[in-house]
Amino acid sequence: MTRSALALLALFAFVLPACGSDDGDAMDAPADQAAAAPQTAQDAFWENLQALCESAAEGELLQAPDDQISPDARLVVHFWECGDEMIRFPLHVDDNRSRTWVFLRHDDHLELRHDHRYEDGTEEGNTWYGSTTIEEGTPNRQEFATRRGDDIGGWAVEIEPGVHFTYGTMRNHEFRHHLRFDLTDPVELPPMHWGWETPPSQLQ
Repeated sequence: MTRSALALLALFAFVLPACGSDDGDAMDAPADQAAAAPQTAQDAFWENLQALCESAAEGELLQAPDDQISPDARLVVHFWECGDEMIRFPLHVDDNRSRTWVFLRHDDHLELRHDHRYEDGTEEGNTWYGSTTIEEGTPNRQEFATRRGDDIGGWAVEIEPGVHFTYGTMRNHEFRHHLRFDLTDPVELPPMHWGWETPPSQLQ
């Protein structure tokens, strides 16, 4: 047998087994079967927020350094609107329906804003204050804060699924204003909050 014939036989012996291997099948796999990116703590937190939607919960004021909210006021949070990029939860304090917590989702952080309205639906002058997350947080707690030197201040939101939803201002991870809502006993949905028909001007 000639040297050229031997080389040709060796080539077939190498190529044929490779054609029937599993590696070829893997190359043909659809792109949508590729491994999904792992879920982050903020993704899981967002899902916990969304799971609350279309319900309402009554709460209590556990702590406050001032008298913005009376200890005797009836607090009801309406888990009203839950989208993929924006979530809005109005807070009803007795018959005052001026406050709405607005959560915004970005590629690498979450944001909390406060939408304040008058009874006719127009915006109050102090509307839209808030902050963004500066740390990864956990699926059950996110802090929306700013850092000044060694101090961190802003807001914290906690979710214990099926048990509590908690909101408050915080300093160095400790609550100052502290509102906790009972998720074990949903209440009747409250009337619509003030200005619900018109999105905040910052979003228009």
